Amino acid sequence: MSEKNQRYDVVVIGGGAAGLSGALALARARRSVLVIDAGSPRNAPASHVHNYLGREGTPPSELLTIGRAEAADYGAEIVRGSVVSAEKLADGFRVVQEDGSAVHARRLLVTTGIVDELPDVKGLAERWGNEVLHCPYCHGWEVRDQAIGILAVSPMAVHQALLWRQWSDDVTLFRHDQPDFSDEEYEQLAARGISVVDGQVAALEVAEDKVTGVRLAGGTVIPREALVVQPRFTARSAVLESLGLVPTEMAMGDQIIGTYIAADPAGATDVPGVWVAGNVANLMEQVVGAAAAGLKAASMINMDLVTDDTGCAVDARRAPFSAEAERQVTERVLGDRRHGLQETR
Repeated sequence: MSEKNQRYDVVVIGGGAAGLSGALALARARRSVLVIDAGSPRNAPASHVHNYLGREGTPPSELLTIGRAEAADYGAEIVRGSVVSAEKLADGFRVVQEDGSAVHARRLLVTTGIVDELPDVKGLAERWGNEVLHCPYCHGWEVRDQAIGILAVSPMAVHQALLWRQWSDDVTLFRHDQPDFSDEEYEQLAARGISVVDGQVAALEVAEDKVTGVRLAGGTVIPREALVVQPRFTARSAVLESLGLVPTEMAMGDQIIGTYIAADPAGATDVPGVWVAGNVANLMEQVVGAAAAGLKAASMINMDLVTDDTGCAVDARRAPFSAEAERQVTERVLGDRRHGLQETR
């Protein structure tokens, strides 16, 4: 196993918006920072980032390229790799990568994100991030006034349909495998002109590299141009679990919709010295929110290190007058004499 001797103030695990934002702030605070990024961002299938003031419409890969350059300009090191575990030490953490190499850090910022687990419907995964969507604030404008379908996979289905109605007056809710809706919900849907289709959804119809419809198990095809799906949001938490942090389940009614790592508002976890930011801690966070969370965590990490540095400085200042230091001085000055008395033999 390769062991790097260099120690870092902070190792950032995950190089998305949250990780790079944190790395940038820490590097500007003159901290030694290493970012280890596996290179598999959650939003890679999307064509553009939205609602990010000053970066509206930027392709995700371009945003990351810009972020890496900005952090590197202030001295942050950024490497490609996958972290498999971390070990708590007396003076920090030992971070082990997939290739067996290891580095040491005084603090950790984990921004590994989540995995979107899609329902088992033919064609969904292939169109994910294109015409298969989940967030109206991320993609609603791009499919405005189109024929939109909502695939019911959780108790949030009616809420989703009513929300997406803001972007189009042609919304169809596919009940799929969910229980029947309540009378009140049917009334709300009818009032907003949202139709409901019963029956299992089997697949998407695609022509000329675009979704054209939703095919039911019985063979009926309902023309649609976009389909909204709520994935199960699963935290990428392996490295955090190696430190003893257990993912928390998020439930909607009786259904688990995802997992996340619990932390305080600044991202501090139950393991001292470990912070989290972005989707691994907040399932609903958008890119700009993840970047803000990375910045907030970085400022708290720096303050924690300042406190630690100050404590060490105070200890060093006191060291010449400590009992151990006095003993050493006494030996150097008095030799075998103690309290001014010469030892007799």
